[in-house]
Amino acid sequence: MLQAASDAARQADRPPLVVGVTVLTSLDSEELERIGIHRTVPDQVEDLAQLATDAGVDGIVASPQEVARLRARLGPNITIVTPGIRSDKGTSAPLRDDQIRTLGPAEALRAGANYLVVGRPIIASSDPPAAARAIVSELENL
Repeated sequence: MLQAASDAARQADRPPLVVGVTVLTSLDSEELERIGIHRTVPDQVEDLAQLATDAGVDGIVASPQEVARLRARLGPNITIVTPGIRSDKGTSAPLRDDQIRTLGPAEALRAGANYLVVGRPIIASSDPPAAARAIVSELENL
């Protein structure tokens, strides 16, 4: 399926970036165990990422907590998209939600992420423009 998606995308006039999802950032090892996966989250993420890249995808989606490990295994040419970006900067209190494996935006980029997915830290803020500016400010100081 991954190979077919990658092959089909390459036929387009403007090929989209094809990424494979590893393990959702809302899952931990206990939850994996509950659904029948008897291994650690990092091992599962790494194996799924290798499977996806071997099939020819352009990148993978993984928690920012696994980015450094993935970058070491997969090298610099694979695109890594990281959801689960959370930051306490510019907010009155840390955002607590269903995301378990998170990092701040600067930490994720330093670990080797190419793209950050930032949703709730902005839209759940009482001042979304200020929350977005705080994240941009944090990234400008890298």
